[in-house]
Amino acid sequence: MRERLQKIIAEAGVTSRRKAEELILAGRVTVNGEAVTRLGVKADSERDRIEVDARPLRREPHVYIALNKPRGVITAVSDPRGRPVVTDFVRAKARIYPAGRLDYESEGLVILTNDGDLARRVTQAGRLVKTYRVKVRGRPSEPELIRLRRGATLDEDEKLAPCDIILQKSGENCWYDVRLHQGRNRQVRRMFESVGHPVMRLRRLSVGPVRLGDLPPGGWRPLTEGEIEGLRGTGRAGVRKMGKGSRVH
Repeated sequence: MRERLQKIIAEAGVTSRRKAEELILAGRVTVNGEAVTRLGVKADSERDRIEVDARPLRREPHVYIALNKPRGVITAVSDPRGRPVVTDFVRAKARIYPAGRLDYESEGLVILTNDGDLARRVTQAGRLVKTYRVKVRGRPSEPELIRLRRGATLDEDEKLAPCDIILQKSGENCWYDVRLHQGRNRQVRRMFESVGHPVMRLRRLSVGPVRLGDLPPGGWRPLTEGEIEGLRGTGRAGVRKMGKGSRVH
């Protein structure tokens, strides 16, 4: 069956579909010995000889992993400064990479896979609810929380979508669960900074139907079939909004 070249590369576990498009445009992909430099070209992965950086494309079995990323770890497969990366914690025969990002100082759930199509779905804005538990300095006022819940406007008139913010523990510094329907860069941290209550600690608890659960820092587990279906959008839970019984603990 003939399919778009970037889809074949992504499903082979080489990289995401977007990165595959960059490889094609850079002339790093060949089909039957001829370089391909434009998008939209189709090939048959069973009959055509496809190479990326002069290496034959081989389909790998898809791998789906949930990792509890510790603080001080880069959400990448390598780091030029030699800092630890998320793939250091996982033993997998396939070449896997993170589906989305979680910043260096944050911790919690990261999904790792070699399924480029699923990785694209995970990172697609607005598809999956992501839940974070955050500790903020001080206690935001109710008007400040209402502003954030309705969708704050950040620097340069960047308007955020509405979100859910639920108080978990009050005190000198407060803990909240934050449920986002979008994934802007460092969004939770920037939200609370905008009302003068910077985040002191941030942990991601869920991505769609996938829950962090009791995984220890650095621990990982394979995703269940139900979780994989949910991330793809073929399951019942986790897409756009949480159903009954989906509260994160």
